[in-house]
Amino acid sequence: MASKTTMQDERSPATSSRRQLRRAVVASTVGTSIEWYDFFLYGSAAALVFPKLFFPNSDQLTGVLASFATYAVGFAARPVGAAFFGHFGDRIGRKATLIATLLTMGLATAAIGIVPDYRSIGIAGAVILTALRILQGIGVGGEWGGSVLLSMEWGSRRRRGLVASWPQVGVPIGLILGNLALRLFSGVSGDAFLSWGWRIPFLLSLVLVAVGLYIRLGVMETPLFARLIERRRIEPQPLVEVFRRNPSEIALSALIRVSEQAPFYVFTTFVLAYGTKTLKLSGDFMLTAVAIAAVVSLFTIPFSGFLSDVIGRRRMYLLGVLAVGIYAFPYFGLINTAVPALVILGVVLSLVPHDMQYGPQAAFIAENFTGRLRYSGASVGYQLASVIAGGPAPLIAAYLQSVFKSWVPIAVYLVICALVSLVATLLIPDRSSADHLQEYDEAVAGARA
Repeated sequence: MASKTTMQDERSPATSSRRQLRRAVVASTVGTSIEWYDFFLYGSAAALVFPKLFFPNSDQLTGVLASFATYAVGFAARPVGAAFFGHFGDRIGRKATLIATLLTMGLATAAIGIVPDYRSIGIAGAVILTALRILQGIGVGGEWGGSVLLSMEWGSRRRRGLVASWPQVGVPIGLILGNLALRLFSGVSGDAFLSWGWRIPFLLSLVLVAVGLYIRLGVMETPLFARLIERRRIEPQPLVEVFRRNPSEIALSALIRVSEQAPFYVFTTFVLAYGTKTLKLSGDFMLTAVAIAAVVSLFTIPFSGFLSDVIGRRRMYLLGVLAVGIYAFPYFGLINTAVPALVILGVVLSLVPHDMQYGPQAAFIAENFTGRLRYSGASVGYQLASVIAGGPAPLIAAYLQSVFKSWVPIAVYLVICALVSLVATLLIPDRSSADHLQEYDEAVAGARA
């Protein structure tokens, strides 16, 4: 009997750790899903709704460009959120910081749902919309690093790619929810969609935030951060220190994302405007096509994370980078047919090369920063790509089309993005074998000394 009790006691820490890992993964995935629902909802509305409501005096192209410009502002704000929340994530903990990011994002999104349009308050509506988009960017800028670390720092070394990929699944979930919410309330409100129907999905963010808070409050702090507190190893100025220690890793983390970020927003946001304005397809059809592609990503993202544990992070990532460059021209070839089945096929296939990078990306980036600097370093590196790639992508694509009257320059732009990331991926360190629970930067420094 005593032996049995002893065995149960010995198993209990491992059992508790596995239980906390499951809770952390669920909390991270649900939280990021809500955050990306909020963020992508704005992107879809920027393509389909905002040009008519907030820029009604502009011609069609100018209205789309102005709407995408307010969209891009949110990306510019993401590194600000990464720096701000990254500092507190490395100072006070992953869990508390993630609660703050969720509230910031959710409240800003709900407020967008009550912004008066141009007919009510003129250009002030667009100004308020832009300010709230900045808050959205700050919130999502701090979210990614914390959600990835909450999962990764509860997981084991040999499954780190898979475990860290689950918060990434929040992207397709958020994309599905955002697009389907607009599609649903477009049908429910009918002709009144532009007057009030589009506002409901934004206001629903308050309900989702309540759910996210309930789940996140039940998760314990990660073992790594608890150990840092116990050993009094908290860095006073983590942002300053990580820029001093790891400037190249921060820059390369941003550059490896160029081939993932820019194509993704061309494939999911610009394509809505391209499909409706150029190909004369319905907005509901285009939203459905992107939602179907996002459903496929629910499987291809974690599978790619899993494969990175098997064949290596860099190798898996390079396959995704090459796939983006190869698919750029066939993508437009498929959707330009305007044949519904081929358009859906083109849109669905477009996210597979993205997912091949996005699955292993979380671990690939986070592994390059030691524990006490990881939230700041990984967040800033990740979110800098939003400024140079993600945010400008729909705007650049719309501009190229307007100037050249062709899709070919857009495809060339995607190939250039792939070439940038190809070089960066070959240069960034691959630390997939490092023990993320240890302060391995000091161990390396000691070995060199």
